[in-house]
Amino acid sequence: MHIKYRPEIDGLRAVAILSVIFYHAQITIYSFQPFKGGFVGVDIFFVISGYLITSIILNELITTKAFLFKNFYKRRIRRVLPALLFVMISSLPFAWIALYPLDFVSFSKSIIYSLGFSSNFFFHYSGLEYGSPESIYKPFLHTWSLSVEEQYYIFFPFLMFIAFKYFKKYFFLILLLGFLLSLSFADWGSKNYPSLTFYFLHTRFWELLAGSLLAYMQINFSNMYQYNLLNKIFPSIGLFLIGYSVVFFNDNTSHPSLNTLVPVIGASLVIWFTNKKNDVITKILSSRLFVGCGLISYSLYLWHYPIFSFAHHFGIDFNAAEVKLLLIALAIALSVFTYFFIEQPARKTIRFKLVFFILLLGAFVIAFFAILVVEQNGFSSRIKVKNYQDKNTFLYLRQNNEVCFGKINNPCQFGSKEKKIILLGDSQFASLSFDLNNRIKNDYTFLPLTDAAFFYLRNSKLINKHNKKINTAYEEKRNIIGKILKNSKNNIIILGGATSLYFYNKRVEGRALHWDNEFVDSQSLKHDPKSIKNDFLNLIKDLSINNHVILVYPMIELGKDMQKKKFTHMFRLYTFNYSDFLKQNKDVINFFDSIKSSKIHKVFPHKVFCDENTNKCLTHNAENFFFFDGYHPSLKGAEMINDLIIREINKIENSE
Repeated sequence: MHIKYRPEIDGLRAVAILSVIFYHAQITIYSFQPFKGGFVGVDIFFVISGYLITSIILNELITTKAFLFKNFYKRRIRRVLPALLFVMISSLPFAWIALYPLDFVSFSKSIIYSLGFSSNFFFHYSGLEYGSPESIYKPFLHTWSLSVEEQYYIFFPFLMFIAFKYFKKYFFLILLLGFLLSLSFADWGSKNYPSLTFYFLHTRFWELLAGSLLAYMQINFSNMYQYNLLNKIFPSIGLFLIGYSVVFFNDNTSHPSLNTLVPVIGASLVIWFTNKKNDVITKILSSRLFVGCGLISYSLYLWHYPIFSFAHHFGIDFNAAEVKLLLIALAIALSVFTYFFIEQPARKTIRFKLVFFILLLGAFVIAFFAILVVEQNGFSSRIKVKNYQDKNTFLYLRQNNEVCFGKINNPCQFGSKEKKIILLGDSQFASLSFDLNNRIKNDYTFLPLTDAAFFYLRNSKLINKHNKKINTAYEEKRNIIGKILKNSKNNIIILGGATSLYFYNKRVEGRALHWDNEFVDSQSLKHDPKSIKNDFLNLIKDLSINNHVILVYPMIELGKDMQKKKFTHMFRLYTFNYSDFLKQNKDVINFFDSIKSSKIHKVFPHKVFCDENTNKCLTHNAENFFFFDGYHPSLKGAEMINDLIIREINKIENSE
């Protein structure tokens, strides 16, 4: 069924895709990031999809009293799969060159799941948080939204057909009830199960149904277009709501939730009321620039994320503005090519049987290669390190299939022995927990209390100047940990983390890119270093009255250099100067040295990787990698650090 073309909707697509791209590119203007909420562009796409799909189905049902599912799915196949498979095939050579074996395996699995319209499940169950620093290293993470839409395409037409045919009288109420139920699930889930809520269809369905409700109302209440005042006011309000979301939302905003109503309502207002030639917003969105960008928006969405991701894998300095602009320009150029030479022919000029055959062949080749990569463990022979495999990655400690890292409100506990070992620290300490638990679980109860950029203090605070929700959550976690530690007696408490981040109110030369950009700049961390030092000292003294405390000195951080050398050090040993580490952490080391007590035991991770005589620190040897990225030890690195911790635990036991 032919639907009248509305160029302003393509213009709205342009707004959506540019918001997403600038969000992923972390565009900054005079230290301000105006696109922190650019991820809402995906929500706008959902509304548009719901509106267009429902309009097609409803118009066909109303005019013909029937719906040809075969034709519908042919159109979806022509629209979605050719460009997707083309981008996948084009990405394979770069993945072969740039990705470590385990990254290559994860990449291949994401492709397999994406071909099966289920990459949203893969990324959720892999424990990957969208928007986290690690997410940019997953080239096909963005396909989660395509999987959500594809699942919608599969199920919604059948549900809509049944509802319209057998419950036509209640059709609008059914759509409205589905909308409200899904929105309720989303709002509740964003607070209790944020990852599942972000990735799954049932908590995104309301955004698509917002478009469905809009399509239904337009068909049945078309006279609303007669109110010129509404046509002039509401499009501007709609764009304002979208702009507000893009500028003022951020990664800490509960999403999708009631908050997401802001961009969804904004998109709905734009779609409904921009259909008049004299309206300013309609003119802007219908301009060649916006329409052109909207027409290539699907290809642009497909291309931009792999380009950004591989740029990071190759160690390209993504902080440079000119680099970001060049990468965006490359994405646009590839998208224009894909639109004219892949999308358009597949949709309009090539017979469906031929399109289907090519797609089937392409999907088979891609799937076969991806399965081979998984079976061959990422072709680790490409890397000149013998024991790459699982020993050189980062694994989260899990309990009941839930990641223990960050789970302070309901902390994991392993074992039921009387004596406990409590691990208290941030993500660096979380990287130790998997191996450590395996080594002590038969003799101790293990309680890992770790969270991102989290440092437990009783009186001092790490304050986020722009997000009260983070501060509230921090207070809740602090209270929970306080009760656990207050009742801790005759236990062993392992304490430490990225201490230089917390002890100094300035950037530390050579610090990991993650901390600089994500926590200090974007989240505007504010704290009093002097107060934190005193509080930390008092905490250790108090804990050591009734417990043994193992104080872990600063870990090696490779920072930006590690990311820049990531490709080249696959083929040679990458080293850095031991003296640089000592210089960067001199004050922290001196402070730790000043803390003395018979119940305070010290571990020096840097002594495992560095040689004072040669003034060199190694990232790996001929057998294993020691670091997963620029700021976390790998499983092998964690094992080496845990050797020191276990040694101290044994000393404690032998002294009692």
